[in-house]
Amino acid sequence: MKEWHRFVRSFSCAIEGIAYTVKTQRNMQIHLVAAVLALVASWWLDISRNDTLLVFFAIALVFALEIVNTAIEAAVDIASPDWHAKAKIAKDAAAGAVLVAACLAVLIGIAVFGSPLFHKIWG
Repeated sequence: MKEWHRFVRSFSCAIEGIAYTVKTQRNMQIHLVAAVLALVASWWLDISRNDTLLVFFAIALVFALEIVNTAIEAAVDIASPDWHAKAKIAKDAAAGAVLVAACLAVLIGIAVFGSPLFHKIWG
């Protein structure tokens, strides 16, 4: 029973971390809107199951890295409240990881939605 309580508590902490990121990070809010639009587009364009799973993967990757970026920024701010070159590198590298994932998500979006969207609009 004690292990179950710890397990549930760990999920609660994880959900708090996700909620904090959504509430406080503008880029996460943008990613969330883009994710909803992508999923609606998947439904509207009748995207195949495999391609929809690829879209879910891209969404999850961007979300996960944005959450990790937020954690790194918070940890760096605690460890180095004053400006420091290495603190900047840590923050910039974490942000760069999010950018790489977001670029991949855009490429996946073009590959998955490009042709079906073209055919839906121009027939």
